[in-house]
Amino acid sequence: MIKKYSVKKLLNQGKFLLNKKVLVEGWIRSFRYSIFISLNDGSTIQNLQIVLSTNKLDKIIMKKITIGSSIRVIGIVKKSIGKKQYIELQSLDITIYELVNPEILQKSILQPKRHSLEKLREQAHLRFQTNIFSCIMRIRHHLAFCIHKYFHEHGFFYLHSPIITTSNCEGTGKMFQITTMDLKKNQLIDYAKDFFKCKTYLSVSGQLEAETASLGLGKVYTFGPVFRAENSNTSRHLSEFWMIEPEIAFYHLEENINLAEKFLKFVIRYIVENSMEDLIFLNQCLEKWKKKKKNYLLEKLELILKFPFKKISYTETIRILDQEEKKKNIKFSHPIIWGMDLKSEHEQYLVDKYFKKIPVIIFDYPCSIKAFYMRMNNDGKTVRAMDILFPEIGEIIGGSQREERYDMLLQRMKDTNIDFNKLWWYLDTRRFGSVPHSGFGLGFDRLVQFITGMNNIRDVIPFPRTPNNAEF
Repeated sequence: MIKKYSVKKLLNQGKFLLNKKVLVEGWIRSFRYSIFISLNDGSTIQNLQIVLSTNKLDKIIMKKITIGSSIRVIGIVKKSIGKKQYIELQSLDITIYELVNPEILQKSILQPKRHSLEKLREQAHLRFQTNIFSCIMRIRHHLAFCIHKYFHEHGFFYLHSPIITTSNCEGTGKMFQITTMDLKKNQLIDYAKDFFKCKTYLSVSGQLEAETASLGLGKVYTFGPVFRAENSNTSRHLSEFWMIEPEIAFYHLEENINLAEKFLKFVIRYIVENSMEDLIFLNQCLEKWKKKKKNYLLEKLELILKFPFKKISYTETIRILDQEEKKKNIKFSHPIIWGMDLKSEHEQYLVDKYFKKIPVIIFDYPCSIKAFYMRMNNDGKTVRAMDILFPEIGEIIGGSQREERYDMLLQRMKDTNIDFNKLWWYLDTRRFGSVPHSGFGLGFDRLVQFITGMNNIRDVIPFPRTPNNAEF
C-alpha cells in the first residue's frame, strides 16, 4: 500500500524518502511550462513541486489543469535539480478530484495576482486557500494550542462559561438580546412567556462565572466567544470575538500582573519557535504592502521577549503625559486630566514613543472609570486594576484584583447602579469563604493581530462578525 503524506511532512522528511513511491493530495497553486505543478494542501506555506511525465495520461491531464483544481498524485520522490526546493515528485499517476472553471477563476480571489485584504473579505469562504490567510490561520491555531498548554502545565482548569446570560459583566455597553418571542413594535412584552422566563443576552464575558469557579477550584480559565453590540466599525473591533479569562484564588494584584506578563511571553515565544515559516512569509508581505523593514515582525516579537514590561501607576501615567505635552508641545485631542479614561492616542504615545515599544502595565486606576468588581484601594479613589498596553494596538489585557469583601462589593454595585438582584449569586460567593482573588481578560483576536502584523482585526478571524456583516 502506498503511504500518503502531507506536503509539510513530505518536504520535512524528503531526504529520507528519495526514490520512494508516495501519495499526496492538494490544490494546484501554479502550473508552469506545462510540466511543473505547485501543490499545496494547507499544512505549510511551502508548495511541493510535481513534475509531470510525458506519458499519454499526463498529456491529457495537462490540457485540463487549472489553478485551484484539486488533485491526487502518486509519484516517486526525487532530488530536485532546481534551487528553490530540495525534493520534487516525479508523477506516475494523477487523479483530478475537481477542476476549476477558468471563467469562474477569473472572478475569484484564487486567480494568481495580488488582491487587497478588503477583496479577500468579500470572498471569505475562499480566502483560506490564499497564502496570507492560511498563514494567519495556522498561527491562530498554534496560538490557541499553546494557550491551553500554558494553563494546563500551570495547574489551571478549563471552564466552559455560558454564552447565554442575564447579566452584563461590565455594567456598560450594548448586548445582543436573544429570544424565541415575536418582538413587535409598541407591543407590551411579557418575558415570563419567553424561553428562559426572563430577558436574556449573549454574554460579553465569562469572568463572573469563572470567579465563582475559582473560589472552589483555585485556578480556572475560560476561552470562548463573547459578543458586543456596539456599532463600532473600526479596525480594532468585532461584534463576535474570543476571550481568554483566567481567575485565580489567593492571588493579589502583583501576582496577577506577573502571571499576565509571563503568560504573554510564553505564547509569543511558542509562536516564534513553531511558526517561523509563516512569520517570515507574513513579514515579506508586509515589506511589499506596507513598506515595513526586513525582519519587522520577528524584531517586534523579540522585543517583547527581551525586556521586562514597564510598570507604572495611572497617576504616574498622567504625570508623564502631562509633562510630555508641555515639554514637547504635543497636542493630544483629549486633554490630560487625572480621572480621565485613557484614549488610544495616549496609550500609543506612551508605548510607541515614550517607552520605545516596550509593553506597559498601568495599575491603580480611578474607581470612577473602572468596573464595580475591582477591589478598592485604601485611598478610596483608586482600584486594584491593571491594563497591559502593546505597541501598535494599545490595550491587550485588562484585569484586576477582585473585590472580595461583601459589604464593599455591595456598596460598589449600588454606587454604579448594578442590579444586585440579578447578580445575587455573584454577591453571595463573598459570604462563603471569600478570599483575595484576581484575574484578567485577553482579547485573543487582538493578540493574533499583533503577532501577524495585520492592520485590521477582521483579517485574523475566520468569519468576522461586524455591524452590517454576518455573511458566510
